[in-house]
Amino acid sequence: MPRTKLTQGQLNAILMRHQAFRKSQPGGVRANLKLRDLSHLDLSGIDLSDADLSGAKLFSARLSGANLSNANLYAADLRLANLERADLRRADLRGACLRGAVLSEASMVEVDLRDGTLLHYGAGGEINPHEFENSVLTSELTAASMRNADLSRAKVANAFVMQADLTDAIMRGTKFMRANLTNANMTGCDLSDADLTEANLTGARLSGAVMTGCAINRTNFAGATLIGAILDAAQLRSPNLQAAVMAKVLENPEDDLREILLLHATWIDSGGRNGKRADLSAIDLSGRVLDGINLSAAILQCITLRNASLPGATLAIADMSLSDLRNVDFTGADLRGANLERATLTGANLSGAQLGPVHIQSMSNHVWRANLQRARLGMAQLRNADLRKANLAGANLAGSDLRGANLSEADLTGADLTGASMDGAILDDAKSGDAIGLAVA
Repeated sequence: MPRTKLTQGQLNAILMRHQAFRKSQPGGVRANLKLRDLSHLDLSGIDLSDADLSGAKLFSARLSGANLSNANLYAADLRLANLERADLRRADLRGACLRGAVLSEASMVEVDLRDGTLLHYGAGGEINPHEFENSVLTSELTAASMRNADLSRAKVANAFVMQADLTDAIMRGTKFMRANLTNANMTGCDLSDADLTEANLTGARLSGAVMTGCAINRTNFAGATLIGAILDAAQLRSPNLQAAVMAKVLENPEDDLREILLLHATWIDSGGRNGKRADLSAIDLSGRVLDGINLSAAILQCITLRNASLPGATLAIADMSLSDLRNVDFTGADLRGANLERATLTGANLSGAQLGPVHIQSMSNHVWRANLQRARLGMAQLRNADLRKANLAGANLAGSDLRGANLSEADLTGADLTGASMDGAILDDAKSGDAIGLAVA
């Protein structure tokens, strides 16, 4: 049956009574917006926690910053709705349609997006389930934007999540069993301990994604890009990954590397007129000894260097974004102006490394800062490292050793420094807004 359309004024009256209900004030009534039409209305910042919005139509509604925690949004129509930074923790979204919705930075912890049962509106106003075989409603997030959203422990089994943007999303322990994630962008997302059993990830992009502990039994990775993804040794042996696009291994590593480095040295010495700039993107060089190597300004996107040795290496202005650099020895390396955005450097040794700015000699005298935005540096050794002016916004530095490190004018906005050792660290003029666990001894 057609949903009852509400005006903004009628909605405001309901919201006022709901606020009174939330505060246990006289006259307070829980908001009942079941099967109401709230399309195109402005609900930004409102508190509808615990409200009943089952079957409601919220097409293109503005819900940015709204509190919908524990709300009943069963079978709700949220197509093209703006839920940016909304609080949807533990909300019931079974059978909801979020096609094209904006959920960037939304908190969706433990949200329920599993199948729902099709309902109908009875003559007496009650809602009853349909009694037909095709009565199952599948939750849909097709083409939804969920960049940097937190879906930890969410239930997304059987849902349609095709072509969704899940860049940098946190999905630790999320249940994606049999979900359709075809062509989804999952760049840099955290899928630690998630369950992708029988999920369809055909054509999905998972560069830089953390998948440690993730269940991938009978998962379809056909054409999925896993270059730079962080995988367990057991996962790498899974036959499911044979159809995925993985990091390449050089056929003749010694000879090929020697030629690439010679051409790169000529390219540097000639100012780019001769030789060839090194491009080792998507190459697996795990465990290799590359002490003192010179790859300044090289293209190393999504390179795998896990457990490699590069002390004293020169990698100024090199692009190592989305790379697997776990446990790499970068002791005393020159990484000035390097791009390490979303790179995984867990357990890496960067003691005494140079990660300060590079001054580009030009008319504008441009300063090229090292970019470690959203880099994963948990338990990394950064003792006495030079991180002046470095961009560490959103970086994970939990448990890292930053004793004596120079972080003057560095950007630590939103960085996680929980348990980091900071004795003697220099933080002059550093930006530390929303940084977690920042404490200077």
